[in-house]
Amino acid sequence: MIEVRVPDEQEGTKAVVRAWLKRVGDAVAENDPLVELETDKVTQEVPAPAAGVLSEILLETDAEAVPGAVLGRISSEQTSVRPERSAEREVEGRVAQGVAERPSTSLRTNEVGGGQEARLSPSVRRACLQHGIDPARISGTGRNGRVTREDVDRAVASATTVSVGEPTTAQPRHFSAQDIPHDRMRRTIAENMVRAVTDAPHVTALFEADFSAIAAHKAALAARGMKLSYTAYIVKAAAEAMAVAPAINGRWEEDRIAIAPTIDIGVGTALGEKGLVVPVVKDAGSLSLEAIGERLNALTTKARDGKLDRADVSGGSFTISNHGVSGSLLAAPIILHQGQAAILGVGKLDKRVVVRTIGGQDAILIRPMAYVTLTIDHRVVDGHQTNAWLSRFVEIIETWPAD
Repeated sequence: MIEVRVPDEQEGTKAVVRAWLKRVGDAVAENDPLVELETDKVTQEVPAPAAGVLSEILLETDAEAVPGAVLGRISSEQTSVRPERSAEREVEGRVAQGVAERPSTSLRTNEVGGGQEARLSPSVRRACLQHGIDPARISGTGRNGRVTREDVDRAVASATTVSVGEPTTAQPRHFSAQDIPHDRMRRTIAENMVRAVTDAPHVTALFEADFSAIAAHKAALAARGMKLSYTAYIVKAAAEAMAVAPAINGRWEEDRIAIAPTIDIGVGTALGEKGLVVPVVKDAGSLSLEAIGERLNALTTKARDGKLDRADVSGGSFTISNHGVSGSLLAAPIILHQGQAAILGVGKLDKRVVVRTIGGQDAILIRPMAYVTLTIDHRVVDGHQTNAWLSRFVEIIETWPAD
């Protein structure tokens, strides 16, 4: 027997089994998608570690999946052991969940037209039956275009998917056009937000930063064909500022404040109505500005294509919320990522009137300014450290060398 285990995940992030993609008795090839796990950040397909037959499922749909737990077992035998009455059991399961039995052609018709039904997980089939949705009309985001449960949830929420055997004007059942049903990711996000503010006392400090030097440097690079986002500069400055207050890169433990050995900075990336994910730039303190820009571009592309894996979102020691990209001037407090001591918020970059001393005289200037906040876990960091970190961060931003 070969055990299928939950991969390592970021501490403090709860994973649940979203759907099994194979049933007991199914033959599987090595690296075949076997089961979907979901956290508040990412949905991950766990592949089969070896070829054989899925002989046992230990963690069913909706079960909590802790790192290292055994999800199921694969037998090295190549013959199918699926019970003969599995189809009847599937029907019984639908009836037990209150889902009315439909004519056999309701979903099976797709099997003739390209085998899509054979690629649907039990969770997806149940959801399609419950809401009367034709899976052939859903654009799948899973591996090789497979329709996932998240795709079905999104289709129900958008109220645009055509039901099986109904006119194209039909609406999905059980939801009004205004309702947005909770999916597992939204529920997990909600649970983590409540836990974060309950466990850690949040305090926020506010500074203001002049981005003139950054804008000039960014423009000079663009003239030479190198495009960098403001976020790349922010990540670099945040990493350098850790030198004056290392505890900002730490976390609360029962017997100590643990300082992370590397500066691993998560960057919040919005996914529209689906919330956001936080891909992590690993060891940002050792990277050049250009290397940080390349990492950010790769991670952002993967996030918006739904291709982040667990390694991309795990292990962060500090987080940046660049909420200004969506127009916000100020957000406070920004909820701490669980297990971290601080989170930086950067508001909208906006031209504002400021007073500067030039040649010993006050002068009124127009500069690109942004409010920057640092929300801290007050168990870990005090006001003095918070202000020291923000002062150094702003200094780095405002004195960025010309080239």
